[in-house]
Amino acid sequence: MPQKSSIESPFQPPLELLRLWIDYGGWYDRSKCAWRFVLDSQLVTAMAPPSGGRAVICNRIQARFHLVNITTPEDSQLTRIFESILTPKLQEFDNEIKPMSRPIALATIGLYRSVLDTFLPTPEKSHYQFNLRDVAKVVQGALQADKQHFDTSQSIIRLWCHECMRVFSDRFLQDASEDTARFMDMVNVSMKQNFEDEDWDKVMENVDDLHYGPVLCSFMDDNTGTLAYEEVTDFSLLARRCEDRLEDYNLEPKLINMNLVLFKDAVRHVCRIHRVLMMPRGNLMLVGVGGSGRQSLARLASYIAEIDIFAIEITKQYRLVEWHDDMKRLFEEAGTSNKPITFLFNDTQIKEQAFLEDINNILSSGEIPNLYSKDELPAIYDGVRKRATDAGCDGTQGELWTYFVESVRSNLHIILAMSPVGSALRTRCLFYPGLINNTTIDWFHRWPADALTAVGSAFLSNLVLDCDDTKSNISSVFSMVHLSAQDSSDKMLQELKRHNYITPTHFLELARGYRTVLSAKRTEIGDARDKLSNGLAKLIEARDGVQIMSVELEKKKVVCAQSQKDCENLLVEIVSERRVADEQRKQVEADSERIGKEEIDCKAIADDAEAELNVALPALEKAMAEVEKLDKSAISEVKAYKSPPKQVETVLAAVMILFSKQTDWNTAKKVLGEANFLQSVKSYDKDNVGPSIMKKIKGYVSQADFKPEAVGAVSKAAGALCVWVHAIYIYANVAKEVAPKRARLKGAQESLAVKQASLRKAQEELAEVTAKVNRLKQKYDNSVGEKNRLRAEADQMQMLLERANKLVTGLAGENERWQTSIGHFQGELTRCLGDSLVGSAFLSYAGPFDTHYRSNLVSGWLAAIKEEQLPFTDSLTFAAFCAKPTDVRQWNIQGLPADNFSTENGVITVRCSRWPLMIDPQNQANKWIRRMEKSQLRVVDLKSRDMLREIENGIVYGLPVLLQDVLEELDPALEPVLAKALMKVGNREVLRLGDKELDYNKDFKMYITTKLGNPHYTPEVSTKTTIINFAVKQQGLEAQLLGIVVQKEQPALERQKSDLTLRVAAGKKKLVDLEDEILRLLSETEGSLLENEDLVDTLQQSKVTSDDVSRQLKEAEDTEIRIDLKREEFRSAAIRSSIAYFVLNDMARVDPMYQFSLDAYVDLFNQSMDESRTNAKSISSADRCRQINIAHTLSVYKYTCGGLFERDKLLFALQLCLRILTSEGNIPKQEFDFFCRGGMVSDRSDQRQNPCPEWIDAGTWDNITELDSIPACMGIASSFEQGHRDWRAWFTSSKPEEMSLPGDWENKVTELQRMCIVRALRLDRVLFCANRFVSVNLGPQFADPPPFDLEAIFRSSTYRTPLIFVLSPGVDPTAQVKSLAKKVGANIDICALGQGQASIAMGLLDSGLRKGSWVLLANCHLMLSWMPELEKCINEYCAPTEDSNRAPNRDFRLWLSASPSPHFPISILQRGIKMTTEPPRGLRANLIKLYNSVSEDRFMRCQQRFKYRRLLFALCWFHAVLLERRKFKSLGFNVPYDFNESDHDICHDLIIVFLDEYPDNTPFDAMRYLIAEANYGGRVTEALDRRLVNVYINEFFTPLAVDPQTNFNLAPQMADSPYTIPNDADLPSCRDAIRKFPQSDVATAFGQHANADISSQIEESNTLLDTIVSLQPKVLHDSAESYETQMLRHCSTLQEQTPPAFDVRAIRTTMEPRADPEPMKTVLYQEVDRYNALLLTLHQTLKALELGVQGLVVVTPELEETMGAILDSKVPLSWSRCYPSLKPLLPWMQDLVIFGTSLIEAQVSLTVENCRPIIYFQVRRITALQKWTFEAYPRCFWLPGFTYPTGFLTAILQTSARRNGVAIDGLSWEFPVVDVPAASITQHAKDGSYCCGFFLEGARWDYDNSCLTEPVPMELCCSMPVIHFKPVEMKKKTARGIYSCPIYLYPVRTGSRERPSFVISCDLRSGTQSSDHWTCRGTAMLLSTMH
Repeated sequence: MPQKSSIESPFQPPLELLRLWIDYGGWYDRSKCAWRFVLDSQLVTAMAPPSGGRAVICNRIQARFHLVNITTPEDSQLTRIFESILTPKLQEFDNEIKPMSRPIALATIGLYRSVLDTFLPTPEKSHYQFNLRDVAKVVQGALQADKQHFDTSQSIIRLWCHECMRVFSDRFLQDASEDTARFMDMVNVSMKQNFEDEDWDKVMENVDDLHYGPVLCSFMDDNTGTLAYEEVTDFSLLARRCEDRLEDYNLEPKLINMNLVLFKDAVRHVCRIHRVLMMPRGNLMLVGVGGSGRQSLARLASYIAEIDIFAIEITKQYRLVEWHDDMKRLFEEAGTSNKPITFLFNDTQIKEQAFLEDINNILSSGEIPNLYSKDELPAIYDGVRKRATDAGCDGTQGELWTYFVESVRSNLHIILAMSPVGSALRTRCLFYPGLINNTTIDWFHRWPADALTAVGSAFLSNLVLDCDDTKSNISSVFSMVHLSAQDSSDKMLQELKRHNYITPTHFLELARGYRTVLSAKRTEIGDARDKLSNGLAKLIEARDGVQIMSVELEKKKVVCAQSQKDCENLLVEIVSERRVADEQRKQVEADSERIGKEEIDCKAIADDAEAELNVALPALEKAMAEVEKLDKSAISEVKAYKSPPKQVETVLAAVMILFSKQTDWNTAKKVLGEANFLQSVKSYDKDNVGPSIMKKIKGYVSQADFKPEAVGAVSKAAGALCVWVHAIYIYANVAKEVAPKRARLKGAQESLAVKQASLRKAQEELAEVTAKVNRLKQKYDNSVGEKNRLRAEADQMQMLLERANKLVTGLAGENERWQTSIGHFQGELTRCLGDSLVGSAFLSYAGPFDTHYRSNLVSGWLAAIKEEQLPFTDSLTFAAFCAKPTDVRQWNIQGLPADNFSTENGVITVRCSRWPLMIDPQNQANKWIRRMEKSQLRVVDLKSRDMLREIENGIVYGLPVLLQDVLEELDPALEPVLAKALMKVGNREVLRLGDKELDYNKDFKMYITTKLGNPHYTPEVSTKTTIINFAVKQQGLEAQLLGIVVQKEQPALERQKSDLTLRVAAGKKKLVDLEDEILRLLSETEGSLLENEDLVDTLQQSKVTSDDVSRQLKEAEDTEIRIDLKREEFRSAAIRSSIAYFVLNDMARVDPMYQFSLDAYVDLFNQSMDESRTNAKSISSADRCRQINIAHTLSVYKYTCGGLFERDKLLFALQLCLRILTSEGNIPKQEFDFFCRGGMVSDRSDQRQNPCPEWIDAGTWDNITELDSIPACMGIASSFEQGHRDWRAWFTSSKPEEMSLPGDWENKVTELQRMCIVRALRLDRVLFCANRFVSVNLGPQFADPPPFDLEAIFRSSTYRTPLIFVLSPGVDPTAQVKSLAKKVGANIDICALGQGQASIAMGLLDSGLRKGSWVLLANCHLMLSWMPELEKCINEYCAPTEDSNRAPNRDFRLWLSASPSPHFPISILQRGIKMTTEPPRGLRANLIKLYNSVSEDRFMRCQQRFKYRRLLFALCWFHAVLLERRKFKSLGFNVPYDFNESDHDICHDLIIVFLDEYPDNTPFDAMRYLIAEANYGGRVTEALDRRLVNVYINEFFTPLAVDPQTNFNLAPQMADSPYTIPNDADLPSCRDAIRKFPQSDVATAFGQHANADISSQIEESNTLLDTIVSLQPKVLHDSAESYETQMLRHCSTLQEQTPPAFDVRAIRTTMEPRADPEPMKTVLYQEVDRYNALLLTLHQTLKALELGVQGLVVVTPELEETMGAILDSKVPLSWSRCYPSLKPLLPWMQDLVIFGTSLIEAQVSLTVENCRPIIYFQVRRITALQKWTFEAYPRCFWLPGFTYPTGFLTAILQTSARRNGVAIDGLSWEFPVVDVPAASITQHAKDGSYCCGFFLEGARWDYDNSCLTEPVPMELCCSMPVIHFKPVEMKKKTARGIYSCPIYLYPVRTGSRERPSFVISCDLRSGTQSSDHWTCRGTAMLLSTMH
């Protein structure tokens, strides 16, 4: 609120608005043009006392208020208040605790007072601000206790200690002051004083960590209804509890998994956060760098507290409207829904400061003003109405709103995650005090070494290692690695200004990465070892089996021979037995034939009998079938008859006859009753039925009723028996007939049987013989088989033996090598403990560092590993350890440079766990990634419309995505992707991107590149990405360029090298593949190796191939050595070209527009080689390299100069020269350092006496004495004593760099040493000496930049290369481009960019690309926000190939113009050709440019040819002089005007018109007026500058200029001037004449003195040297004095020097009775008031600074600016309001306070070196006023002592007017110069006043002749004598010979808008020169100088 609009302004705009309301009742509404009254309102305000940087409230604001001072309560009152709060609570506790309320209150207040006094808010500790809220927080924490868990006084004391630590000490920093330890001591003292001598050690006896104190939390037991606040006695149990809740959190759907390591500090932070969340209105500010766990632990604590998390999602378009929408949702959750909620907000989400203002309001009051509109409030009222009514509210809108706000405050917990990096936190806390006052601060410190070790040990707990000591040692190295990376980052920031943040995330990644790397390496090495071991075991087995097989083979041969003999004997026996068997077989075969015939006869008889029987058989079979049907029941049926029917009885009688039984019924019944009756029937002997029976049966059969059908009708059983009887009867009759045949058959059969028996016997005998033969044959076959088997076994054994010999012999080399490799692998397994540590550390930390820092880091890590006695590889390299050579080779083929640095970057890119963010200014990483990932890669940038869609596709489908060309701020929408914020949804891993949930594919990869060379990424970005510095290094570029040189010069050699490299790589790969194949076969072989024929064949083939490949490799290596030696012959060209590139690359640090791409540089290199080639047939490599170096260095110089401003061309040439000479070892560092920095002497007590103080000042003598300490220049200081005259002559010469050095120094020094001497004595000539240095070492062509040739630049361009004009004021290239377009016949469309021009520009681009026209987009710096779109358009039309359908027209050209801007797209600058458009430096160059712009037609247009040509030349000279005069700074023009070519063109046309209109009488007056006053003068704002322009125009445009008889001299003040107008020359002749002009301009050509160049040249020299120093790495020096100590010392010194303020009342009392003129008294009073304001400001500021540094007051931004100014020895802006000055701080103080006893005596200014730290000064300005006040009216006034000299001069006029009774308007001045020293003046001036203190610049006062004269060489200013300022009436016109000399307050002649520098013009006699002479000199008087 009280912030002023500016330092100079007293206005406080917000308070002025309030005053307006108070005074006038409202404000004016500008939108409705009406006054708005605010009625019925009262204003109550609050403010703190103005101190400690708090602004003073303006008196006119305070006057509107009734002030009430609210004093701080006394301690007794506070004790009463807090005791009253505690007493009711403690009444619930045991009697021991009940009386402790007063001791707790006293102890808390006492501790609070001690903290206030001790821990002060210094700038680094600005958050050390405490108030009574903190006491209340301690009491509030104590009120959470309950009697179940706190039952002793000591437990209550521990609770109190815990709450005090949480409130006070959790915010303390970890630094050298050890604030936490000091706080512990205070707590201990307070305990002893208030708790009956309780002691910290005694009370904390059972605490886990005595230093940390007790740990309390309320989530240890969740079984009870209410969570109890209790002390944790078992920390491991607490840790497990937190881990369990973390596990539960990670199982929750829709929550992002958090992979946290809950080490001790993390658990404590969780407890701290949870403690605050459980308190009403508990809010937190967590302060720590990104990655320290602030947000993750806050989420976990909220989850444990069962409070939902609310967080905003930042997008590109997220602004205040979206923020307010989110705040409304938050308020509805907390207020309307009455849900506890945590608002988690981090500082990266602060898109607008209004966000913080709203949060400050929420913390302070619970609401955001005007958040809701009127129509939104009813919904809120309805939402809380019921709860409010239940709570007893009235239901009015005011009551409901209050209830809503209270609900929000009760339910809402704000957790702010802030970063301490930079000054942002301090500034925010200063502007928004609620951030500190209403939050509990928890500071996340850098982890100390012991914490790092503990965390590392936790990670190693499950790792299998030899012993626990090893784990401890590894943890110690972890700690050292992390701390060393932090130190290296700090060092890199100081030396290279590169920011890199090391966060705990890096350490956790190191610990996790170590486990991963170690496990992978163990597996890899172990597998390789086991594979070789298995192969080796198989080989040993084969070798051992050879001897056994040899013995077995001999035995097999003996057995095989015996078996052969047995076979032969057995064969003889078989032949004999087979003969006997053959004879028996013949006999048996004959018998068998005979018996066979007899068998045939028997068969014929049997067939005949059988045929007859077949007649009866069917009936019998039928009968038997019927019988078969009978069963017992059927028989029983028959038997049941008592008197059977006749048919039945008859049948049974017949049956009885067949059975030879009685035929009566009883017998029949009896037979029927037999059990086997049916069986008897069935088995009846049918062949032996007797004749008697047949006879009897015939009688029955012949009966008519004895028919089966008839009987069956009566009884089926009887019918069946009837059928059977009939069949028996028929069969018996037939059998009777065939009986003889049967008998004959029987006899034949018996005979046959005998013969067959005999045959069988013979056959059996034959079988026995055959069997015997077969047995013998089988025995023979078996014997032969055995013999063959034995022979086969012998052969197999012989073959196996041969195989074994082959195997053992073939793998003999492998055997030895594998044994060695196994030992090597075993060693690697042991050493991988340390190696993996280096590898994982490199992956985690080394990415952002360059080669030098990486090397130092690795060296330190290896030393630490060695110190901890861990095994490691001595020659370990990260790339070799973490990458396979085949992979590296493939990367090289894909475009990764082959140097070690790039290889390391490649490994980090591929293996890092976070997404790689590559710093890639040369685009090499981008190209490599594109080639490596090939067609699957999706390329996007932050400006792409489809960026998120492409990334989504990559995530879902597992595709690689390249996000290119990012800047320092990444799109917030990418936050989930960068953080890998994966959620578990069932079995799916989901990533939420925007409003989409994407299934996460593990194959997804993301690469990020930036073209920024030195980006500053926040810790949050460093945490989420792995930053990798891909900026090309000299080693890598040198290798690339060497390949290009050899490819160009020796293509066959380079091709051979490339082929050889591929062949060697392929050969090595083949060897590896063969070995792997052998090992695979060995490992897969089951049983004996000798049985695997494929293995032996593969081995044979492998052996042949291996020998061949090994031979080829040996040859290739020998060839490679020869090729490398041949290639090395071209190394010098590669070295030179790489040096030139890095000089070129460094220019981007000088100006952001100096961007050059590596691709374009390589093209230039190729072009240089082509152009440097000569027709010589044979030329040595060294000579060819010299040719290339000369041509390419010049090409680079010419190419670069086109895009450099004139001021930087010499810088580039000098840098190029120095770097080249440094690479050759020709630049000694000590000499180079002196040249850059000069000599600095801090203690002059031992310095050699200055022999020439009259012309060598102290600073110069410092340079000489320091130069004397350089070995090559030793003795130079003493040479000044001996040859001071020669040295002075050299010193005062106009061009000392071209003069011979005095004495023999000319022959002793090198060119660099000459530069050092010039730098020591004549700083103004350093530029010229540097130019000479470049010319001598590189050639004169490097000292003369090439002229600008737009057409040549156009010819070298293509449609793919934009042509970029880098603008400087006053130059517009549009006309040149239009002229060129006309010349080449191209159509050109021009668009001046500005608001709303984007669509027009894109339309012109599209048209130009199609039609092939030119497009000029002017003033691109006015539309930087559109530049990314243009960049994208350029990239798109450059992408297609030339034969593509989308390729643009080849005639298209894009021209751009822009002023320098750091935000101009780098890719456009790198792709395009840059041209600077500033006017050329020098008269000659300007004239050439002007004449080049004049066409032949225009030159011939005027009819008055002679006059026209001479006046045109005069006009061009006039224009060039005006432009170049600016280099003289204030001696040139008061204001540096931007004259441009349009001014010249208009005047050119004007000359033609006037000459043609007035051919006889040239109107010079009209031309002079229109040129000097109207045209050029139209730009001139200063009257004195216009006077100068008129002097020049009058000098050049005179009749003499067109007089053909006159050789008109354009520089008449220059002796032997070459600048004359050529007589009647045509255009080419004029140009030739101009080229003969000198390249460098002398001051006299402008009418200036030679001294005029000196000040500007010194400034330019300092700029050049400062720039060279800025391009060097910063050298750090250990300083014993801290920042605070320096500040306090400066403040003390300045306070001692600053006098007290004037006593205004005493001055007025003294002055009132004096006779001093009243106007002069008024001037005195005004001066006293102004000096009082200054002195009070000094005293207050210095006191506030002292208090601020000590932490007693808050350091405001204004105080911070003052601190910075004092440390930089500059005058703070708030101190410079009294009077303007350019002096540094110490000379400024000397100007205010200086040695001397009186005002007049102090006429000589002192240099800084004459002053000591503490001096007792008498006051110069102040004493002048005191003497005037308390002694007498001064006789001579020291005019510089007045803050407003014009007021003093006006008072003189008023005094004179009153004395003489004339009007003041009628008075003017005369300025007689008094040639009397000021001290000698004894009388006051009769009229007016004597004044002194003037410094004359641009001239010298001739005391003898009392006039102006030329200054002494090297004298820039000289003092003037006393001048009498004499008022006169009716002054006559200024006489001739008088120069009106302006007087200025200080060297800036224009001054500022508030304080113009001009005082008055003083008339001085011009002496022998005219007044125009001194006008051209820029002569003026100054009241103050810079020194």
